[in-house]
Amino acid sequence: MKRIILMAAVALMALPVAAQTVGEAFPSYIQVNGRAEKEIAPDEFYLSVVIDERDSKGKLSVESQQRDMIAALRRLGVDVEKQLKVANLSSEFFRKKSSVATAKYQLQLGSAAEVARAWQALDELGISNVSILKVSHSQLDRLKEEVRVEAMRNARDNARTLAEAVGQRIGKCFYVYDSNNDVMPAYYNNSMVMRSKASFDSAEGAAEEEPALDFKTIKLQYGVQAKFVLE
Repeated sequence: MKRIILMAAVALMALPVAAQTVGEAFPSYIQVNGRAEKEIAPDEFYLSVVIDERDSKGKLSVESQQRDMIAALRRLGVDVEKQLKVANLSSEFFRKKSSVATAKYQLQLGSAAEVARAWQALDELGISNVSILKVSHSQLDRLKEEVRVEAMRNARDNARTLAEAVGQRIGKCFYVYDSNNDVMPAYYNNSMVMRSKASFDSAEGAAEEEPALDFKTIKLQYGVQAKFVLE
């Protein structure tokens, strides 16, 4: 029992010493927040294209419509081997030969103008079940890192400004808290995109100009919290 009491007393005596050591290490510091944001125009557009024989009332097979679609996309300069993927195939069991009745594809394009041209070409073929899955950017990871670094630089600048206001300087940064969530690609309300296209198609001179689909930018926003020694 005496030994326990003695150990407790030693621990209590050590607390002021530990606090003094921390205080001597960082006698004063400043805590600030840093933020940065960037808006980027997407350069990756993912479309869902569904071919259904019922859309043509059975007059055109999926295979025939697929050949027409591939030919039309190639005329637009699309590398179908790389940019067009089969997402799903389905068959109807009541059909005698159980042939494919519907086919779903994912089409990747590189600009809003390409999306508009492809959408119009598919619509002319009677393939109207087209929707935007998502948009992204080919350098999204690199751009996210740049914005996070800029947020840290902003924290440093904020600390320097506040320190200079009281006649001091900032020293080393000894604490950084990064609580950012990952930025996901933008997803779209396809009815809005369709209305945008329809309004353009009905406008005078639509045949002479590129359809201007309105895609929102991808916004990258990051924040950090940092502590700097005051000198």
